[in-house]
Amino acid sequence: MESKRQQKISRLIQKDIGEILQRESIAFSKGAMITVTKVHVTRDFSLAKVFLSIFASKDKNEVIDQVNDQKKEIRFKLGTKVKNQLRKVPDLEFYEDDSLDYIENIENLLKE
Repeated sequence: MESKRQQKISRLIQKDIGEILQRESIAFSKGAMITVTKVHVTRDFSLAKVFLSIFASKDKNEVIDQVNDQKKEIRFKLGTKVKNQLRKVPDLEFYEDDSLDYIENIENLLKE
């Protein structure tokens, strides 16, 4: 269970990375729409697991790989945004959030 501090940091990182990806996504998303769905921060705030939902893309894994290739640049831009709120910017790991696909699959099974 996350502490209140972890939850606040997670929301802050989610909002700021979302803004960064909206402005900079043209460079590495190949026209896909990327949304930050959730962020989990470790207890020592050294790692943030960022879950992305990707729309309008045929190969979602390729988009995730391209975002991971730009991880250092995204972390730097995040650091400039949160420099007054955090002492140390956590390392970022990006994952695909497949919860929407899971929900769609369950709905299709229930319809049958």
